[in-house]
Amino acid sequence: MYGTQYQKGAIDAGGCVSQAWELVKRNFGLYIGAGLVTILLISCIPFVNFFLIGPMMGGFAYIVLRDLRNEPIDFGMLFKGFEKFVPLMVLGLIQAIPGILFQIFQYAVDLSSLFIKTRPGSPDFYQSPDPQLSALQTGAFAWLIMVFIGYFIFQMIWNAALTFAIPLIVERNTSIGESITLSLGAVFSNLGGLILLVILNALVGLLGVLACFFGIFVAIPVTFASYVIAYRHVFPYFEGTRVNTEPPPPNAYGNFGGTQ
Repeated sequence: MYGTQYQKGAIDAGGCVSQAWELVKRNFGLYIGAGLVTILLISCIPFVNFFLIGPMMGGFAYIVLRDLRNEPIDFGMLFKGFEKFVPLMVLGLIQAIPGILFQIFQYAVDLSSLFIKTRPGSPDFYQSPDPQLSALQTGAFAWLIMVFIGYFIFQMIWNAALTFAIPLIVERNTSIGESITLSLGAVFSNLGGLILLVILNALVGLLGVLACFFGIFVAIPVTFASYVIAYRHVFPYFEGTRVNTEPPPPNAYGNFGGTQ
């Protein structure tokens, strides 16, 4: 049984990562394959990938949530998110807004630099010995660094605020607006635990890189699964709980002045 109320201060960051690792270990091939396919589809096709973020992450969440309930899972469930394609796609696009803006900015910078290089008689902006151009170069480089740092911070905050929105749609069929509202409230009520979880997952990713190429394949599903487990901590599932709508028997509360 599910409710729409969330728990406050419920995220055990270390427990999320540890439990995610246990899930991945016991279905190693499935999670490695699911993580690899998910990351390929949501990162390797420019612009098209933004439409796949929600459905693919929804499918991965579906697998983890079933696994947490010890229900059977298989690789085909990775595409369960496409059964709720429209709401998950829209939510994925909302979540991808920082990335979309950054890609537009990146293409604009690339086109402008190409235009400067190809203008007849224009000096090479990146190799010109002109002191004025060198100063302009330095300023442009510093500006780009500031933009990138600002983008990175904005993306971290934006993604964190929507951490629970996709699992809410997958598991509880909430609307897009309700999912965002609940996710925002739950995140800010569990901010400390979520920040620690982000830091731990960054370390997991770093360990994956240090463990050579194959380590990343393990780090990806562990990281994805840990956020779904955090969702389960905040939005618990009460197995076997049932609301009793049957009226009580006449003698349930004793006999007050009635006949025996």
